[in-house]
Amino acid sequence: MASQSALAALDNIRVVLVNSAHPGNIGGAARALKNMGLSQLYLVQPREFPAANAVWRAAGASELLDSAVVVETLEEAVADCGLVVATSARERRIPWPLLTPRECGERAVAEAKTHPVALVFGREDRGLTNDELQACNYHVHIPSNPEYSSLNLATAVQVLVYEARMAALEAEKGEALRFTDWDRPPARAQDMELYYEHLELALAELGFIDPDNPRQTITRLRRLFSRVRPDDMELGILRGMLTAIQNHIHRSGGKGRPD
Repeated sequence: MASQSALAALDNIRVVLVNSAHPGNIGGAARALKNMGLSQLYLVQPREFPAANAVWRAAGASELLDSAVVVETLEEAVADCGLVVATSARERRIPWPLLTPRECGERAVAEAKTHPVALVFGREDRGLTNDELQACNYHVHIPSNPEYSSLNLATAVQVLVYEARMAALEAEKGEALRFTDWDRPPARAQDMELYYEHLELALAELGFIDPDNPRQTITRLRRLFSRVRPDDMELGILRGMLTAIQNHIHRSGGKGRPD
């Protein structure tokens, strides 16, 4: 995708709602998107959709409900994205690279000029699972009042898409966002997931991890690569290295065999 203006880049930022329980929140999110000039709404297994309450809450933004993309998994929703940011309301045992809402808006707009970006929101009652959070490059936390920190889903969407619009307006005024141009696009989310599967298999064949209990090692490696964010060519090199390791194990009569 060729580079485009900052405001036009808003069309390349998608909001992903995971397993939303209340259709009114889906409608409220659609209204927030239209208010701020975004147009892409993805729904991962919504519990009730389509629904009249969603249309009512959308208040004139029902066309975004009509064009919403409904998928079965988060992996499907973000497969072609070069940047995936998850909202998280609590600290994790293994901390992830964290953005403020303002930093999230700036980075989303800067990167959406060249590749799709996803802002991911979890369930109303329990947010995103650890596996879903680990599928994202960054987490973003909205610093609400600690004495009453629970945000309505549509309100959380409004906060982040507002920051994206503000970042785009600043960029349109000529205040360039400070992100270094790169010679290759970042690896897509679906390609990173294939890499993680390949990595876990190769490390098990190497005897570096126990395939029955790899969780913490793999989680920390996911965090490492989320922080580094390899480009598509670098990911190809990493996949080639893993294949070479597997081939050596096979040739030397090791316990593993490459697929």
